[in-house]
Amino acid sequence: MKNYILDTTVLLYDPNALFAFAENNVIIPITVIEEIDTFKNDMSEVGRNARQASRILDTFRIKGSLSSGVKQDNGGLLSVRIGSSKSMHAVPLDFQEKKRDTNIFAVTIEEHERTKLPTILVTKDVYLRIKADALGIVVSDYESDRVEIEELYTGYDSVNAAPETVASLKKGKTVSCDDIEGKLLPNQYVTLVDERDDQNVVYGRFDAGKKHICPLIQQAQQIYCRVSSRNREQAFALDALLNDAVGFVTLVGKAGTGKTLLAVAASVYKTVDENSYNRILVSRPTLPMGQDIGYLPGTVEEKLTPWMYPIADNVELIMRSETGVSHKIRGFRELIDMGILVIEPLTFIRGRSIHNQYLIVDEAQNLTPHEIKTIITRVGDGTKIVLTGDPYQIDNPYIDSSSNGLTYVVEKFKKQSITAHVTLTKGERSVISELAANLL
Repeated sequence: MKNYILDTTVLLYDPNALFAFAENNVIIPITVIEEIDTFKNDMSEVGRNARQASRILDTFRIKGSLSSGVKQDNGGLLSVRIGSSKSMHAVPLDFQEKKRDTNIFAVTIEEHERTKLPTILVTKDVYLRIKADALGIVVSDYESDRVEIEELYTGYDSVNAAPETVASLKKGKTVSCDDIEGKLLPNQYVTLVDERDDQNVVYGRFDAGKKHICPLIQQAQQIYCRVSSRNREQAFALDALLNDAVGFVTLVGKAGTGKTLLAVAASVYKTVDENSYNRILVSRPTLPMGQDIGYLPGTVEEKLTPWMYPIADNVELIMRSETGVSHKIRGFRELIDMGILVIEPLTFIRGRSIHNQYLIVDEAQNLTPHEIKTIITRVGDGTKIVLTGDPYQIDNPYIDSSSNGLTYVVEKFKKQSITAHVTLTKGERSVISELAANLL
């Protein structure tokens, strides 16, 4: 048995963390309760998690005394502790500048000495982990939803094939894949390499239902005169974005790889040109300046305008000099005025049912796994959902590159037949942009 001391950041990230430690002791320092109380009126996901954590603790309070400890269904003991004066003084003066940290350290030291059990401080606060380690306290990140970014599923693979197989796929025919079928996931993209000539390659997608490799959608080569795939990963991404059989697409990549541009271009093509969806719904987390948009003046649309500049820029790029659009739409504003493009804050998506729409959630790396779940469960019949983001550019203080909702959902959904994922690696925005992404 062990003692797990939970920090405020853990409960604000996942209130169900109270149940995540099996038959061990889960201990909440009183200062954590006080800090959670300061978030109770917050209308963001952090505020909702704070209220949920408070409700869970109150439910246990009704069952028994939290100061003595209340049994959980999994056999563990949940309790709330106040650090004694003696344990407070055990914390070196250099670490007593913050009362919150001092109390957490004091409770951790006291519980270890009182129970003689291995005691672990669990926190998502990097600075608290560093200070705890300096004090000799065993400390850990909360990793229930952690996906190591270096091991993240890329969505594609390369396979050697006979020359005739490569030739057949190039002609637009499907090819069998009996020898590699068990190694591929649904909608995984494949580069078939001629085993006699490694310069002779062709791209395809594994169809798990029919158990063969099929050619990429022809339109994936070029949607509009200004938007076409410039590399292998972009060709894969466009195929996924244009394929109606793939209802859920995730795109991961650094700045400048074309994630947002490809998603917007595909959504306009499928909605305006092919009329496959009623409208395009775009949303982004309003970070880093806070998730609540109320601090900005004006209507919801006016408040969201600063956050939607990247979407507007991409729409203008797509429409500029484009004469093939059936509705003769000239730009971002006209799409909005016609009701074809709708922008909404993620806050307003909660509780909705979204049917027959092309839903794009940009900058999804700033969402927690719980927020991602909230969004995906809003998807109704006929809706295609696309999540894009860069796990290395995270502004949310409660998550990191391995614990964000985007990487979490990539791993959870990779075996599902309605899902496709592509990791984009090559920057195509400009030479300067690519150099900055790689060197700075």
